[in-house]
Amino acid sequence: MASRKAAQKSMSLAPVLDLNEATALRDKLMALKGSDLTIDASAVERVGTLCAQVLMAGAKTWEADKRNYTFAKASEPFVKTMQLIGVDIEHLLAKETQQ
Repeated sequence: MASRKAAQKSMSLAPVLDLNEATALRDKLMALKGSDLTIDASAVERVGTLCAQVLMAGAKTWEADKRNYTFAKASEPFVKTMQLIGVDIEHLLAKETQQ
């Protein structure tokens, strides 16, 4: 149990997740691969579909690796944009943010 807790990592998302940010986002995620990951999306103001796709590909990768991939905090624009483009992140939100 202690080794799993030591493998917990966190990452904060940029306020603007557009085409220009997609490659950097992918690189950040790949650098954290193999660890449980908590993502802070509280500062996100805009999300483009490519970054949404990168984030969901990350969720699938972490799931395949049997690791936790959670959004601890998510701004209203982040959640609403994900809903508008048809991406369900409810199962990825930390329990305390699902109220």
